[in-house]
Amino acid sequence: MKKATLVLGLLAASVSAAYAQSSVTLYGIVDGGVRMTTNEGVGGSGSITRVVGGGFSQSRLGVNVTEDLGGGMKVLGNLEHRLNLDTGSANPAPLPFWMQSWVGLQSSDFGRVTIGRQYNVLFDLVTSTYVSYPYSPYFDVYKPEVGLALSARADNMVKYLFEQGPIRGELQFSAGEGGAGRTFGGIVRYSADGISAGVGAQDYRLASGAKIKATTFGGSYKMGDWYLNAGWGENKVDGTPTAADAATIASTLLWASFNNGGTGYDAALGGNAALLGLKKRTMWTLGMGYQMSPQLNLGTHFYSAKQTGAVSALELKATFWSAVADYALSKRTDLYAEIDRTSLTGDHASLNSSAGTPNNAKSRMGYTVGIRHRF
Repeated sequence: MKKATLVLGLLAASVSAAYAQSSVTLYGIVDGGVRMTTNEGVGGSGSITRVVGGGFSQSRLGVNVTEDLGGGMKVLGNLEHRLNLDTGSANPAPLPFWMQSWVGLQSSDFGRVTIGRQYNVLFDLVTSTYVSYPYSPYFDVYKPEVGLALSARADNMVKYLFEQGPIRGELQFSAGEGGAGRTFGGIVRYSADGISAGVGAQDYRLASGAKIKATTFGGSYKMGDWYLNAGWGENKVDGTPTAADAATIASTLLWASFNNGGTGYDAALGGNAALLGLKKRTMWTLGMGYQMSPQLNLGTHFYSAKQTGAVSALELKATFWSAVADYALSKRTDLYAEIDRTSLTGDHASLNSSAGTPNNAKSRMGYTVGIRHRF
């Protein structure tokens, strides 16, 4: 009996030790705010005040999984759902329920390979190297630089990451499953002693076979309480998109998402349909941040964009500007206030009304206040 008890005790100890090498972590963000924007009505007049279910960060719930296999090898996995805090609803179609869903292996010698829906290499580079607000890293309801990141995520992706000292490299490929969405790209990044810099390129194949080719480079410098950053990005069309690509260009790739650096045209030029005639979009960015106290962070960012098309009527320039004050109530909870301005220049340039149709407005102010908790 004593021997049996001893054996059972040893088995229990070994099982506990095995499970101790694995971890499942639940995490999330709950963020709610109030946002007012101008020039939202027909003809470019009027303003709207709304509750937003994520001002600084989109609300989310996620699970991280890690298992230590020994010998410097780990299994990693992530499931992350995004939601609208103001209504409790999930993201509307065509966005998936799981905004991230991937699994992979990591080796201390050979790097990391992950498979599934995940962030693309462009988003990884900007977020880790010259992001607007490094403690957030983006202001969710107004983040113009994301509009050149080819939707920021990709389905059916295989991604490889390798780090050696201050150097990081990444490669990605996603099959597209025979239709739109096939991607290929890579980045190289350096980060040490407060200095970060990197360059990346990626393409995205549309349903018609035409491609959007993206490139970006930039850097940042952290010196005491100051943070400075600058970057440049371009989306260039290779081939001739067709009507079958319209929704992908406008929504999936965010070219018509005004909160993400998108732009639009008036009804005379066809509204979002005119985006099919674009040949190139470029943007450069410049920003700075200052930590005034352990609780208070201040930051401002400026973006200048230009796009050209098959005809001169599609030529358009845009500027975006935002400033944010963030006050930490604790390590997990903060209050924030933000102001932003969008301005378009071009004969047929137009913002959209709250109904989503061109209203001939060429400028818009936005004001946001809110609270965010991270767990």
